[in-house]
Amino acid sequence: MSEIEHFMSLLMQREEEGALAPLMSHGRVHFLWIKYSNLYLVATTLKNANASLVYSFLYKTVEVFSEYFKELEEESIRDNFVIVYELLDELMDFGFPQTTDSKILQEYITQQGNKLETGKSRVPPTVTNAVSWRSEGIKYKKNEVFIDVIESVNLLVNANGSVLLSEIVGTIKLKVFLSGMPELRLGLNDRVLFELTGLPGSKNKSVELEDVKFHQCVRLSRFDNDRTISFIPPDGDFELMSYRLSTQVKPLIWIESVIEKFSHSRVEIMVKAKGQFKKQSVANSVEISVPVPSDADSPRFKTSVGSAKYMPEKNVVIWSIKSFPGGKEYLMRAHFGLPSVEKEEVEGRPPIGVKFEIPYFTVSGIQVRYMKIIEKSGYQALPWVRYITQSGDYQLRTS
Repeated sequence: MSEIEHFMSLLMQREEEGALAPLMSHGRVHFLWIKYSNLYLVATTLKNANASLVYSFLYKTVEVFSEYFKELEEESIRDNFVIVYELLDELMDFGFPQTTDSKILQEYITQQGNKLETGKSRVPPTVTNAVSWRSEGIKYKKNEVFIDVIESVNLLVNANGSVLLSEIVGTIKLKVFLSGMPELRLGLNDRVLFELTGLPGSKNKSVELEDVKFHQCVRLSRFDNDRTISFIPPDGDFELMSYRLSTQVKPLIWIESVIEKFSHSRVEIMVKAKGQFKKQSVANSVEISVPVPSDADSPRFKTSVGSAKYMPEKNVVIWSIKSFPGGKEYLMRAHFGLPSVEKEEVEGRPPIGVKFEIPYFTVSGIQVRYMKIIEKSGYQALPWVRYITQSGDYQLRTS
């Protein structure tokens, strides 16, 4: 118990030496730690433990505490230390992770503390059940599953217009309103599956998924054997899987900019935005943030669509376009005054950032081919699918 007292001094010493690592040792004790907000979460072990399991548990603990306290920080730990003890008691026993699903924990550890009367305490069915993320006896009048396929595009373009980084990070999120203990099977246009089964799917219509990560409910052995995504889902909202594609993506919104400075008295910026996606699609809530010199003043704007707003605290102009159809081209001109005194240091010019969301569209071409819902009572259920593409880290450098 006293070993943790060595942690902070060891951390500060390593920081001073420039040798800070996520795993530190003191004598025979190993500290595995993460920092979240203003807190350190530290696991200690004497053994050569599975480090990835330990870190996975620490991040899961952060997730559970955040669900309970909304904001996880020093104050929320002080205000809820009784619940923290109760949660830790359920999260881990004798060094083995136990129930780590916040929805299940909330069934019997409430925000007001333990409400169970003595003598009437019960073990929740989920704890003794092999399916620890779902309770038994769930009933709905209308059985439905909502599937959201969300893809974020990360893009970095250099000043010459060459694409330096291009990747798609996708998530499949489910909202489940199903009675009983249903088994779900999800089918995607997965290239490996098409090749395994000899399905007539041309290479153009199938997608090669990389870095696939699943929710704990997915039967990994089934996926490894025949690429079947089979699972008994948690109730309500959850993220079923995430994936990555490092395919070269044509920039969906292309930006060209011209910046002219006139004898240190004014600067003129012209920005052209072009939608390089199919014409029947529309990008919503487009925000283009254009960096301006830190000493700029008296802004004037002219836009062919949308509105522009100067944010001096961030040294950017935000050009907002509610609706941006594919194939369209728009212009924004900005005029700023500059002090007559020339700044001595040359400012590095930050990139132009773009935010957007395109519904009913995926860049990778991923498709939900089917969703089978099997439940012993044999009820009929409706699956609904929605596709969304949005900007991730989307930056274009200017010359």
